[in-house]
Amino acid sequence: MSDSIVTQETGLKLRLTEIFHSLQGETRTTGIPTVFIRLTGCPLRCEYCDTSYAFTGGSWWTIPDILNEVAKYGTHYVTVTGGEPLAQKACHALLKVLCDNGYEVSLETSGAMDIAEVDPRVVKVMDLKTPGSGEVDKNRYANIDWLTASDQIKFVLCNRHDYEWAVSKLAEFHLTERCEVLFSPSYGQLALRDLAEWVLADRLPVRVQMQLHKLIWGDAPGH
Repeated sequence: MSDSIVTQETGLKLRLTEIFHSLQGETRTTGIPTVFIRLTGCPLRCEYCDTSYAFTGGSWWTIPDILNEVAKYGTHYVTVTGGEPLAQKACHALLKVLCDNGYEVSLETSGAMDIAEVDPRVVKVMDLKTPGSGEVDKNRYANIDWLTASDQIKFVLCNRHDYEWAVSKLAEFHLTERCEVLFSPSYGQLALRDLAEWVLADRLPVRVQMQLHKLIWGDAPGH
C-alpha cells in the first residue's frame, strides 16, 4: 500500500457492520476465499433479506484501518457488500483504494443506487429486484447501461411469477448479451430443483446458482 493512497483517503470514514473472511457463496468466484466488507445501512426492505442486522448500528472505520484489516487475511479477493454499500458516498473511494492496492474487487449492489461512478476495475454484481422482493419499484434500469461484460446481473426468485418476470427482463433489456446473468432461488421459498428444471426447459443462457455459504453454515452471520 503506497503512502500517497493512505494520505489521500485518511479523512474518509465508512460505517461498517463487519469485516470477515469466508468462501464466496455466489457469483462466478463461488468457493474462493474472500474478505467481505459489509457496510451498514440500506434504503430497501426486501421480503427475503438475510442481512437485516446490517440496517443499523455498526461502527466507523477509516479507509486505512479497513485496508489494514483486509490485509490480515492474505487473500486476493475482496467483496464490498451490505446493506446497500453505495448508500454511503465514501464507498466509491473505498472501492478505488482496494483496486489500487491490487485486490480483485467485487461490489454487491441492489441496483437501486446509481452505479455510473463505480471504479471500472470493480466487478459489479447488481440485483434486479423481482416482484416477490417487495421492492421491484426501486429498480434503476438506467444502471443497465453502465454494466460491462465483466459484470453480473442477479435475480433472486421467490416463485414462478418471479421467474417469468425475470425471463421477460432478459428479453426486454437483452441482458445475456450484455453480461453474465445469475438466477438464484430465494432461500427457503423456491426449490433449487424447480428453478433448474425451468431454466433447462426454457433453454435460458443463465447461470443457476445457490448460496454455498448457507449450505455450509446455514443462516449464521459472518459467513
